[in-house]
Amino acid sequence: MKQPLPYIDRDISWLSFNYRVLQEAKDPNVPLLERVKFLAIYSSNLDEFFRVRVANHKNLVRLGKKTKKKLGLEPKLILSQLLQIVNDQQVEFSRVFEEEIIPALKKENINILRQKKLSQEQKQFTASFFSDKLLPFIQPMLLKENKVKPFLLNGALYMALDMRSKTEGDKQAYYAIIKIPSEQVGRFLIMPSKSDQNDLIIIDDVVRDNVDKIFPGFNIIGSYSIKLTRDAELYIDDEFSGNLILKIKNSLEKRSVGPASRLIYDRDIPDDLLKYLKDVFELKEIDLVAEGRYHNNSDFFSFPDFEMKHLKDLVMAPIAYNPLEQSEDLFEAIDKKDHLLYYPYHSYESVIRFFEDAASNPKVTHIKLFQYRVAKISRIMEALKLSVKNGKQVTAFIEIKARFDEEANLTWGESLEKSGVRVLYSMPGLKVHSKIALVRKVNNGDENFYTYMSTGNFHENTAKLYCDFGLFTSNKKLLKEVLMIFSYVENKIKPKKDFKYLGVGTFNLKTKLIDMVEREITNASQGKKARIFLKMNSIQDQEMIDLLYKASQAGVKVDIIVRGICSLVPGIKNISENIEAFSIIDRFLEHARVFIFANDGNEEIYLSSADWMVRNLHHRIETMFPILDPKLKYFVNVIMRIQSNDNVKSRYIDFKRTNDYKRNNGIPVRSQYDTYYFIKRQEENR
Repeated sequence: MKQPLPYIDRDISWLSFNYRVLQEAKDPNVPLLERVKFLAIYSSNLDEFFRVRVANHKNLVRLGKKTKKKLGLEPKLILSQLLQIVNDQQVEFSRVFEEEIIPALKKENINILRQKKLSQEQKQFTASFFSDKLLPFIQPMLLKENKVKPFLLNGALYMALDMRSKTEGDKQAYYAIIKIPSEQVGRFLIMPSKSDQNDLIIIDDVVRDNVDKIFPGFNIIGSYSIKLTRDAELYIDDEFSGNLILKIKNSLEKRSVGPASRLIYDRDIPDDLLKYLKDVFELKEIDLVAEGRYHNNSDFFSFPDFEMKHLKDLVMAPIAYNPLEQSEDLFEAIDKKDHLLYYPYHSYESVIRFFEDAASNPKVTHIKLFQYRVAKISRIMEALKLSVKNGKQVTAFIEIKARFDEEANLTWGESLEKSGVRVLYSMPGLKVHSKIALVRKVNNGDENFYTYMSTGNFHENTAKLYCDFGLFTSNKKLLKEVLMIFSYVENKIKPKKDFKYLGVGTFNLKTKLIDMVEREITNASQGKKARIFLKMNSIQDQEMIDLLYKASQAGVKVDIIVRGICSLVPGIKNISENIEAFSIIDRFLEHARVFIFANDGNEEIYLSSADWMVRNLHHRIETMFPILDPKLKYFVNVIMRIQSNDNVKSRYIDFKRTNDYKRNNGIPVRSQYDTYYFIKRQEENR
């Protein structure tokens, strides 16, 4: 009997990725305040996971037997496994915070205090703060089962109170909830302290220690933090008819009142109170998730640093790319040769200048771009507005189905439209995820085009944190196909010619990838040079995984660096023994997609906006573009080799999801630092 091919469920694999984030919070070699930040990243990730993925699994559970028959899976089993993994991780999260982070902060004279540790002056300070700043915003409510059922806001912090009446003879248990107004006053309160100390208290504890002022007729037996997370999916049933913009606007209003995907509670809460809350809010057992004393730990993003720079990462200032930033004419510089930048190591100024120079250049007639995510304050968007004022024709396609950026994109779309930009919105049944821009310039009747293609968004803020490649080129072969993509998105007419150089999602992207993998398999069988190197955020598409298994069995060496989901299982004898997979989690977020094929010595390198997920390869407009200049190929290869040799922040991907660090006896290689200094040397020697 043929051995079944191994796969890891995508959501189980994702939880393994998020644990790698938690590992950074555990790592004593990470600067202390950066460890605190990784607690916030882990928590923020998990919130989104519950609002989207867990909510989806619960919907599948509700469908029952139909789901199992149609999808061939048991949703209850998967959901149970996910919740168990989360529970285990949450126990570890609490341990790391209480037993590692808090004591380490204390050694640096940063003290997270509770009421018992406050001085008399600090007690008076917090009491006054509660009365003056908190009390006006607090929303108390006495619970009465089947009579009073308050609506809990998504993601808001609440305190559940276990109380007894001070009235003699009344032994009944009373329960109440109060909203903690962290949105209004912040989560961390810095308090008066000795000159050599930095004392603060979490706002939850200020409320906890003063709740007797809210319910003076009761004795407070216990107070426990709770938080409700709601389903964030928009569920737009029919994207092919009606006004999609209006549907999304209406759905955004409903998102905050969607069904519960989890109730987070302090694991010390009494069983009776938990059951009462469960009944009041009509929750099921699978909706209940235990955590520690504090929730909304994404608030650790705003944890005060007390100007202690030694507890934070060393500053790595973006490196100027002078061939474009210092050029008299940026477009002439692109005419001379292709330029490839790697952010956040390189400055993002070249991308911004691409749009600002286009806005001011009298020879530029047209500007086009795809916008998926963009900064709230964006010089690029302002350059588009200026371009219209200067008489250029500007077209911006805005993807308003970019999850959690729908509202921001709608706002930018309206702003651009008011400025005269031609704005196009989401396509039915597809997301446009390509990250490309196009500039047309006319000089003495001659028409020239320039394109910028990237693995990342046109987002000035994330460009400081996300590792992405960006290519500037005027290569006519590539430009012809870039024009085909824009023409399709604008006119909704499929190109008459096939894409030859670019891989484009929903057209030839997947078939092009399959052909290149199959070619490596053929070359290996004929004794020719065969190797595949892949770097991406996620790999989940079963057909592509099966093909990589086939390549491994044919003797093709396959190296994969994957940050997030990896449903592929490497290192299985007779199946994937020639495949190695690693994940790098460090101070920057690895976001680039890089695909390298040996091709019997005629190496091909592609960069892409697409991961190997079903959604990317089948349901999105994506762009995969080749690197043709030998010097730029060398640049990519060096960086990928540095990452492959990482033995500090690299973890093994394996079937057991142990996330063991890749260690060896060689010189320590921390790829993000080595990459920075490689690029710095290169630019200094240019």
